[in-house]
Amino acid sequence: MTFRICQLILCLVLASNWLTAAQTVPQTSTHDESPDPASLSYSDAIILGIVEGITEYLPISSTGHLILTNAILGLDSDTPIRNKNGDFIMVQDDESIAPRPYTIGEAAYAYVIVIQAGAIAAVVILYWQTILKILLGCLGKDPQGRKLALNLICAFIPAAVIGLLLNDWIEATLGDNVRAVAGALIVGAIVMLIVEKWRHHGQKGAIQSNDGPDIHQLTIRQSIMIGLFQCLAMWPGTSRSMATIVGGYLAGLSPKHAAEFSFLLGLITLTAASGYKVVSDGANMIAALDTGPVLLGCLVAFISSALAVKWLVTYLSKHGLALFAWYRIALAVAVFLVLGK
Repeated sequence: MTFRICQLILCLVLASNWLTAAQTVPQTSTHDESPDPASLSYSDAIILGIVEGITEYLPISSTGHLILTNAILGLDSDTPIRNKNGDFIMVQDDESIAPRPYTIGEAAYAYVIVIQAGAIAAVVILYWQTILKILLGCLGKDPQGRKLALNLICAFIPAAVIGLLLNDWIEATLGDNVRAVAGALIVGAIVMLIVEKWRHHGQKGAIQSNDGPDIHQLTIRQSIMIGLFQCLAMWPGTSRSMATIVGGYLAGLSPKHAAEFSFLLGLITLTAASGYKVVSDGANMIAALDTGPVLLGCLVAFISSALAVKWLVTYLSKHGLALFAWYRIALAVAVFLVLGK
């Protein structure tokens, strides 16, 4: 069953190539000055929503999968986008440089971040009781909730600081680099296999599936360590979930608790990342992409994320990370062979 699920994820990414071919049959245009066709179709949005939802909380890198999917769907191009009036959408990177046309690739990469709203909503619904405890803790009415809130804030701070400092450089250097994504998939897989071997065969540090503290019992130091691991996921293809679950393992959490802490930390991190992208690039993205497909993709991501989260907690408690590591390696090999990049 689990092997078939991993096969499904890989097939979704690769099969989208054929779906794209079917929907992008050359069309003739009788108006050279008319606006460009919508760069994100409903079928694109459904595919991206499924890929985002399944991969966001699995330790296989949602951003990496979405970048690869964008490449297969042809959404990573440098083609300038026109607005509904037929004018090019212009952006200005620096006040000293003249404005330039906004591209399909930039709009699609922005959507890769914004579509995480669906995954965020899934965690809010599934973990509403824990989130309520955190809110009550912030009001001084729940000691465990207050401690968990402090742990999550401490874990979030490293990504907030480093992300703001390196965000522009990361987008310019690694944002849509398929080769970098494939490399990160392999490096992350190796780390996962090493940590799983340590977890099962280590000495005193090995953690059994039901051992370890609860997530509110982490120390500030342990929470910051998990937050530093999360920063590794700024390299697209690494996987925020993988990095924080591995950090949770090393902090002494069981697989179940490591996954739950990863989900809750992701709630903060993904909200911040999506919010930042909406503020910095949202106006251009909305002007470039039709609202219908954008919202549909988020809805599909919400449904598939909820299913993936429920499955992952049970699976990790029984089997650990090894299967995901081998899947990452298989996907990286497929990227190099199929995409030829």
